[in-house]
Order: sequence, then C-alpha cells, then structure tokens
Amino acid sequence: MTIRVAMAQMLVEGGRPDANVARAVQCVEQAAARGCHLVVLPECLDAGWTDPSARTLAQPIPGPHTERLARAARQGGVFVAAGLVERAGAALFNSAVLIDPRGEILLVHRKINELDLAHDLYSIGDRLAVAHTPLGTIGLAICADNFPDSLAIGHVLARMGAQILVSPSAWAVEAGHDNAVAPYGELWRRAYGELCRLYDLHVVGVSHVGWLAAGPWKGRKVIGCSLAMGPGGVILAEGPYGHDAEALLTVDLAPRPPIGKGTLIAEALRARGYHGP
Repeated sequence: MTIRVAMAQMLVEGGRPDANVARAVQCVEQAAARGCHLVVLPECLDAGWTDPSARTLAQPIPGPHTERLARAARQGGVFVAAGLVERAGAALFNSAVLIDPRGEILLVHRKINELDLAHDLYSIGDRLAVAHTPLGTIGLAICADNFPDSLAIGHVLARMGAQILVSPSAWAVEAGHDNAVAPYGELWRRAYGELCRLYDLHVVGVSHVGWLAAGPWKGRKVIGCSLAMGPGGVILAEGPYGHDAEALLTVDLAPRPPIGKGTLIAEALRARGYHGP
C-alpha cells in the first residue's frame, strides 16, 4: 500500500494559538484536497515552542485545539499528527497527538528528550505507544526525541512495531545563520537515517517556520527544512530553508513490514551490523 503524506511546514507565531490553529486547519484542508492520507504538523503549533504564553494559553487534550483539528480530520477524511502544548492539571507538556479520520485521538505522546532550557516550562513525558491504523503502525516522537544520542526512543517505537515514525518539530538557528555557509539538517539526516536503515522505517519530521518572539531562544529563527526518509536511509522529501519558507509538501510512502518481533528483532539488527542494546 502506498500512502500520501502531507508535510505542513507552516508559520507559527508565538502567543497566537487561535491564528496558528486556524492555519493548521487550513493546511489539513489543502492536504485533503490533494488526496493525502496523513497530515503532519509542527511542534507546539498552538503557542509556539518555549513561548511563555503557554502558561496561560495552553489547553487540555482533548480540548478546544484538538477539537478544531479533529473536525478538520473528519471533514477531510485524513489522519492528522500535530504538536500542541498540553495542560494537565498544574503541569504543561510538549505533546503530540495522532487523530484518525473519525476525529478520534489515537495517541498522545509527551516529549521525553526536552532541551534543558525548556525544563521550567514543560514537564517530561514518561511513556511510549504506537497506533495500529489502516495506513500502518504509527509512532510519535517530538523533535529532540530523535537526537542521535536519544535514539533509544526510536528504537523502542520500532520494536513496538512502528512502520512510520512521525515527528512534529521546531528547528531553530541563530538569527544570523547562513545556510549557504553551514547547511542545516545533517544531524537529522544522520539520526533518521540510522533508524530507517536498521528497521526499514519511514521517518517524517516537520518543522514550522517563523521567529521565536519570546522565551529562552527569543530572536532565533525557525527555518523549516522538514525531512522525510525511508528504508535504507533514502531521502524522500526535504522542505525549503528559511524563516518565511512556508510549504505544503507531499510525499508517497510504502510502509514495509516490521523486521521482526521480540527476540527476532535483535537477530535482524545484528545482521545489519547493529550490536547495541
């Protein structure tokens, strides 16, 4: 089965959740019109990553923001993966949801490998799960969850049967970063490629664009460069670079069966040259 995935490299404006969610809904509508089966949206698309406005603007899951996305998923008949700031009692989480075409929330993932500069805003997630869908088995991992030194998260999701790993992200650089001098993205190509090579995974990471207007990285620019990779570490799609590089990319994936289950996975990994934990 071939599935069409939309990578919604949209503008996110810190502290403007209504406008941001409206923009996300528009992306879902456009993707559905293009015949996509799954729409991947960025990290913290409502309040903006590390934006302190989340302390007052964040909503629960389920809540008003997921309801708007669920309505768009139902109307478009698509799956939607989206990064949102989640209010859970007194805590905030950097979370991601997977919503099915009925508007049901199948997964909620809370980011585990959160950067230290965000620890005073977001609490840390404590569990992993996958969803078995008609598109294949899908896992969620947010941005730095996929750092090369945090790939244990991806390994676990793959061992749980994930065929597609979806990663809402916010990839930011210094305001003066020159992509012609120091091209962005090698870290992600290396990390995604490792998981794709070992497990025959598809990994889809989608970053927003815009400026970080508040928080510890105020003044940095979020530059897109969204990335999809497939089995063998093949690059399938890359988004444009720039704080204003909005794009709705589409990529076709052909999910493969898991390389094994249980102890058979270790055998398959050894055959591919992996001898880690």
